[in-house]
Amino acid sequence: MDLQGIVPLVLYDDQCYLCIKFAKIVNFLARRKLSLVGHYSLFGEKLRSEILDSSALEMFWFVDGKTAYGGRAALVPLFKTILSSKGRKKGTTPVVETCDVGCKTAKAVFIRSASLLTNSKKIKLYS
Repeated sequence: MDLQGIVPLVLYDDQCYLCIKFAKIVNFLARRKLSLVGHYSLFGEKLRSEILDSSALEMFWFVDGKTAYGGRAALVPLFKTILSSKGRKKGTTPVVETCDVGCKTAKAVFIRSASLLTNSKKIKLYS
């Protein structure tokens, strides 16, 4: 898959309240210089099937063109990119909130936050 012009990008769970809020914060901090892609969007499904593995839905991903970082492993490269971002603004990607009431509970927030700390993965991309 050719990711030229799309990276850096963040792949997040667009059906999770906490993940959507995280994506909005990342988008704000990066001044819209990152592409945001939902796991369940058409492009997100294509990314998951072509470059990620079966654990893709367990965490958010940061893709820089050479490597796909998942979960905890993505935090440092993501914030390095945000702080050193000199790229041009991407088209505004709407962050659509599609969450039911069950994902806004304290238990759901705790489980998602814990999964961020426990899940970590790196996948080298060959282009």
